[in-house]
Amino acid sequence: MNVVFDLGAVLIDWEPARLVQAHFPDRAGDEAAAAALAKALFHHEDWLAFDSGLRSAAEVVQRSAARLGLPVAALRELIEPLGERLAPIPETLALLRDLRARRESQGSPRLFYLSNMPAPYARALERRFDFFGWFDGGVFSGDAKRAKPHEEIYQLLAWRHGLEPARTLFIDDAVANVEMARALGWRAIHCTSPAALPRELMRQLEAMEAGAAR
Repeated sequence: MNVVFDLGAVLIDWEPARLVQAHFPDRAGDEAAAAALAKALFHHEDWLAFDSGLRSAAEVVQRSAARLGLPVAALRELIEPLGERLAPIPETLALLRDLRARRESQGSPRLFYLSNMPAPYARALERRFDFFGWFDGGVFSGDAKRAKPHEEIYQLLAWRHGLEPARTLFIDDAVANVEMARALGWRAIHCTSPAALPRELMRQLEAMEAGAAR
């Protein structure tokens, strides 16, 4: 069996509205304003190009500041060092630790990640957190030059590590990414609450193992 983790909002804390509130309190004074600004910043093609390794952090800062009327210095302070500030979600980190122990004692499941993550942030996370050594492999969008839900980034991970769709369980917080995984024949969990993830994941793993035993 294979378990494939998304990182942002699944294993790594990712709260875009909170970020913009902290850096632009005058533009994100309430939840609705913060959500709108976060969407305008992090869901625009400029950010998606950064995710996909097609634009640098400096380019995103300049383009986004001009487009949204934000101070360049404040936007740079948000974007450029962000990889040094992202932190694991405790509940999911504990789950990953349990799965690692299970793999070591039972030989399964293998553990992977598939993340939309700009390359500078990816390198920072790899350097800062030992748990990347617990994975059997993974793909960052910034390295692959493709981002979820593009089919090619899923296929790249599957090709590199011999993932069989029916024996692969994918976890992501974005509906579109989950839907693509299912379209490729993977099992998938739409993670809306990291605290609820361990129970759902174990339920799915047990179902997969029961199916494989038939």
